[in-house]
Amino acid sequence: MKGKLYLIPTTLGETEPLEVMPLSVKKVIEQIDYYIVENEKTARRFIKKISPKKQQPLLTIKKLDKYAEEAETLKYLDVCEQGINVGLLSEAGVPAIADPGASIVKLAHEKAIQVVPLVGPSSILLAMMSSGMNGQNFAFNGYLPIDKAERKKAIKELEKISFDKKQSQIFIETPYRNEKMLADLKATLSLTTNLCIAADITLSSEYIKTLSIKDWKCQKPDLHKRPAIFIIQK
Repeated sequence: MKGKLYLIPTTLGETEPLEVMPLSVKKVIEQIDYYIVENEKTARRFIKKISPKKQQPLLTIKKLDKYAEEAETLKYLDVCEQGINVGLLSEAGVPAIADPGASIVKLAHEKAIQVVPLVGPSSILLAMMSSGMNGQNFAFNGYLPIDKAERKKAIKELEKISFDKKQSQIFIETPYRNEKMLADLKATLSLTTNLCIAADITLSSEYIKTLSIKDWKCQKPDLHKRPAIFIIQK
């Protein structure tokens, strides 16, 4: 039988793994010695934290980052033909969502390899759950443009889509640019548009708040270098 591809979630920060994910994740990690990861150092640290007795020298780690050669990554699942199970780890949260692991999942389907998703924390879904916005109809938009003028244009477009489709619009920003993003949202969106900011999800410093832009103008949350999700709904 072919090996399977397990999609293994990781923590969103320095929390104890079993506080935010089920025991089944630990059990799977204890059975797998072949991993595809974005960052080897952080992946090994997570594996050691959730399974301290696992012998790290026996692990095979394949890197999937911006420097990985496509010709090499296409071979990463060849071991499944030998009946070996493979674990795909995200850098934070769940694999293949806002994560380069999607290419490996696609490859697995092309090779008729069973894909097994495991339960774990997704900052995008956790933010949506706690926002109070439309959870029946929402869209994830990734990163908005870096250029200020283009970013403001994108914000207005998302606001219009939200109004026309009654759809929550989710997006993210590099943590050190969060405060610039918030400033642009305050300056660009209508006063009645709602904005949810969810930062440091599942950490002790977790911050989740939904207000109208009118009310956000009186708020100055410290978002510098804190992983955050932004959601708007007009």
